[in-house]
Amino acid sequence: MKKIFLSIFIVNCLVYTSCKQDFLNTDPSTEFSELAVWSDPSLVETFINQVYFRLDEPLTDGRFKANIVDEAHYRGNANSLNFNRSIQSPDGLLGWTVSRYRSWADLYKSIRFCNLYFSKVDEIPFKDNLIDGKSLKDRMTGEMHFLRAYNYFMLVSTYGGVPIIEDPYILTDEFLKERSSFEDCINFIVNELDKAAELLPLVQSGVNDGRSTKGAALALKSRTLLYAASDLYNTNIFASYEKPELIRYTDNSRTERWKRAKDAAKAVIDLGQYQLYKDNPGVTENIPQNLTEIFLNKKTVEDIFIKYFTIPMGQRAGLYSSPNGYHGWGTNAPLGDLVDDFEMINGDKFDWSNPTMSAKPYENRDPRFYSTILFNGASWGVRPDDAKGLDSENKIQTGSWERWNSTANRMEVFYGVDTRKSSIEDWNGSYTGYYLRKYIDPNNNAQYVNQTVTWRFIRYAEILLNYAEACIELGEEAEAKVYLNKLRKRAGMPDITDLGNSLKQRYRNERRVELAFEEHRFFDVRRWAIGEQAYNKTTKIAEVIYKLNLDQTTATVPTIRHINFENYAWHNKSYFLPILRDELNKNSLLIQNPEY
Repeated sequence: MKKIFLSIFIVNCLVYTSCKQDFLNTDPSTEFSELAVWSDPSLVETFINQVYFRLDEPLTDGRFKANIVDEAHYRGNANSLNFNRSIQSPDGLLGWTVSRYRSWADLYKSIRFCNLYFSKVDEIPFKDNLIDGKSLKDRMTGEMHFLRAYNYFMLVSTYGGVPIIEDPYILTDEFLKERSSFEDCINFIVNELDKAAELLPLVQSGVNDGRSTKGAALALKSRTLLYAASDLYNTNIFASYEKPELIRYTDNSRTERWKRAKDAAKAVIDLGQYQLYKDNPGVTENIPQNLTEIFLNKKTVEDIFIKYFTIPMGQRAGLYSSPNGYHGWGTNAPLGDLVDDFEMINGDKFDWSNPTMSAKPYENRDPRFYSTILFNGASWGVRPDDAKGLDSENKIQTGSWERWNSTANRMEVFYGVDTRKSSIEDWNGSYTGYYLRKYIDPNNNAQYVNQTVTWRFIRYAEILLNYAEACIELGEEAEAKVYLNKLRKRAGMPDITDLGNSLKQRYRNERRVELAFEEHRFFDVRRWAIGEQAYNKTTKIAEVIYKLNLDQTTATVPTIRHINFENYAWHNKSYFLPILRDELNKNSLLIQNPEY
C-alpha cells in the first residue's frame, strides 16, 4: 500500500481559495493555487490522500470507541463515563468529542472535499494509460465515490438520516437543507458504492496498495445493508417521534433487506480475492500467535480496506494502551464483562460459579482471549531498564501479594508493577486488571517510539460474520453455521451446532469476541437495539490476590474474581447522537433526533 503521506496544506489552500473570486498570479514553491491543483493529477492525488487520512480510526489518537460501550474502560474517564450513562445533549457529546471520533462537521468537511473533486473532475488532464486495469480517472473517481459513501455511512450510522449534499458549497451559497430519510440515505450510499465498484480495480498494486478497491466498495456495501436490515432501523422504538422516516424504514420489506444484505456479503466472498489468515491451523500450531499476527503484520490475505502507518504519522495506540509497568498509559483497558464472554476452549460458556473455571479463570479459554487481552501472568515484552528488577519474568502483574513481615509481625501487601499502586507510573495503571493485547507490539518501546501497526477498517472475517447474520435472520441456519464455523476453526474452537434463538445469541457473541476493539461493538449494540442489556448494568473488573497462607507463606496461585466497578445507565435517546445546537442554529430546517 502506498503510505499516504498527506499535504494538509494543499487541502486547506483549496478550502480557502474555492471561496475566493481572485487568485494570486504568483505560484510560490510552497503554495498551490486551485488552478494548479486541478491541472496536475499528482496534486489531485495528494488532495484525495487527505480524505483518506481523515477517515475515523483509533490508532492515530490512541483511544477507542471500546471505551464508550461494554468493551473497555478509559482511564481519563469522566466524559466516557457520562457517555456510558446516557448523559449527553445537543450542548455536548462528552466522550465523543475527542480527535478519535469525527463529528458531524468533520464528516461533512470530508464530504465537501469529495464534492469539490466531482465538480472539477472534467478539468483534470488525465492520461489514458491503464494501471491495474483501470485508467487514472476511473481509479480516482471510484476512490472518491467510495470515500463519499464511507463518510455518509459514518453520519447515518450515528445520526440516522442526514442532509444529502452533492455540491461543494461556497460562502455565498444557501446552506439550509433538510435531512433526507434514512431509506434515501442508505440508497444514496449503496449507489455510491456501486459506482465505486465499477470504477475501481480489483487490486491496487505498488505505490497504490492500500487505496480502495472493488472489494472494499462491495464490503462497505455489505456493512451498510447489514445495518439497514437490523432491529434499530426496522422497529418502532420511538413511537411518538414526529419524523420516523429520518431514523428507520416505515414499510414492511425487512425480509427483502436481509436478502440484500446476504447477497452483498456473498458478492465479496465470491470475488475469491480474500481468505482468512491461517484458516486451517494444525494441532501443534500456536493459534493465539497466529491470531496476534493478523494485527501486527503489515499485510495479510484477510485485508480488504486498511491504513498503513509510518513513524512520522504519530500512531499513539501503543503508548495509550500498554501496561504502566512498561511506561504505557493504561487506556483502553478491557472490562471483565468482555473477558467473561470468551468461551472455554471446548465451547462451554465461562461461568464464575463453576469451581474449576473460577479457580483458574485464565486457563483453557478461547485462543482469541490470549490474542486480545493481557491478564495477570500473561507473558509480555522485556521490561524497561527501571522495571527489570521488579519483574524478571516479563509477565503482566495486575495482582497484589500478601506477605508476612516476621520482623514487624504483620502482613504487608505488595502491588504488581502494572497495578495502579505500582512504583512505576501508578497514575497510568488500568482500573480493570486487564490491558489490551490486540494491536500492541511488545517489541516496540511505546514510551519513546510510535508503533506502526496497520489499521484494518474492513477485514474478511467481518464479511463472513455479515453473511452468517443475514442467513440466520432469513432462517438459513445451516448455511450460517458453515461460515461461522470457518472462523471457529481458524480460532481452534469447536463448531457451533445451536438452533433458533440460541444460534442467534452464539452468533452475536462470536462477533463480539472476533471483532473486539475493531470499532464494531459500539454500532452493533445500537443496530441490534440491545442498549438496555449492554449499558444498564454494573461493569466488572478483576481482583487478583496472592493470599497469605496459614503457614505465613504466600500462595503461588492467585485468587481471582470479578467485582463490581462502575454503574452505567441507558436511555433510548442514545441509539442516536444528538445534532449539536450549533448545527441546528446554522440550519433551521434540521430536525433533532428523538428525546433530545
